[in-house]
Amino acid sequence: IPESGHKYYLQFSTEDFRTGEDAGNCLATVLYPKKKSPPVVSIKCSHTKDKKEIQEEDNRLYQSIRHQSKPITGNNIPDSYGNIEPALEPVWALAVAGSSSIMWEKSSETLGYLLAQVKSVRQWMRKDDFVEFDYTVLLHKIPTQEIISCHMRLTWRPGHPLKVKHLCAASDHGVDEGSGAEPGSAAGPSAGKGAHS
Repeated sequence: IPESGHKYYLQFSTEDFRTGEDAGNCLATVLYPKKKSPPVVSIKCSHTKDKKEIQEEDNRLYQSIRHQSKPITGNNIPDSYGNIEPALEPVWALAVAGSSSIMWEKSSETLGYLLAQVKSVRQWMRKDDFVEFDYTVLLHKIPTQEIISCHMRLTWRPGHPLKVKHLCAASDHGVDEGSGAEPGSAAGPSAGKGAHS
């Protein structure tokens, strides 16, 4: 589009990143503006799960986190063999959802990211109904193959948008800062098991 940028029309299928089950089909338009800013995305999806089923999954995930007697902590998720301890699957699910908002913000027309690993995670015990975690995540930059480290503070409760604040180390600019809130379900579908964005 002259003076505006490039616009793409996409049709794709989605799958639940945990189970691999079909999660529906989507139609999207993505405009990459000429000026450096996040893409403008319009998306419509047909889901194979109804809203109630997604809310129930969110609630199960939330309850598994809330019923811990001490804060959840972990390192190197998945491990060097690609394994994730069952007890750490809920924090991995939140990491995938939270890091997708960072990847969306940092991606460009020629540059993408995927979540490589959670280096560390620590839960903050709160007096209200929200769950809160501090993460250090490693994002794999495509096509440069560079790995960047980001600190991510994530706050969530079912029925509320996932709130993500982040600070990423950038090799060429020292520190690249950003924060935002990403609406959606923590247990909802992802574009793929690699958590591409």
